[in-house]
Amino acid sequence: MKHKIQQSIIGGIVGTAAMTLIMFVAPMMGMPKMNPADMMSGMMGVPLAMGWLIHFIVGVIFALAYSFLLQALLSKLDNKVLKGTVFGFAVFVFAQIMMQLIGAMTDGIPKPTGNMMTLVIGSIIGHIVYGVVTVMFIKEEK
Repeated sequence: MKHKIQQSIIGGIVGTAAMTLIMFVAPMMGMPKMNPADMMSGMMGVPLAMGWLIHFIVGVIFALAYSFLLQALLSKLDNKVLKGTVFGFAVFVFAQIMMQLIGAMTDGIPKPTGNMMTLVIGSIIGHIVYGVVTVMFIKEEK
């Protein structure tokens, strides 16, 4: 169990870093600017540095959720890339629901700028990258 927690923490950090890199490169490919830490800090009214910390902590929490809850559910899939894709898309859906709930409890979520379709596609791609990278760090249960 100790190794699984370590794998989840490392996978969550590396997966979050990979997703963040994709989001920063996205504008160079014609996608809207996406800064998850800026969104977090704006919604919660905390400094940007705290937004970054929250962003990476959430990435680790999702990785732990995969290890201890979702990995068994996805055990029928024999391809780690497919598992990561399903996991990443599930994280995307959950994040959208949570953003709306947090927005309802606070002063609202920051209004995105740019084309909503490309914003959603970029976010899905980022979350799938997160899922695939994270799953690669977590050993399969036997």
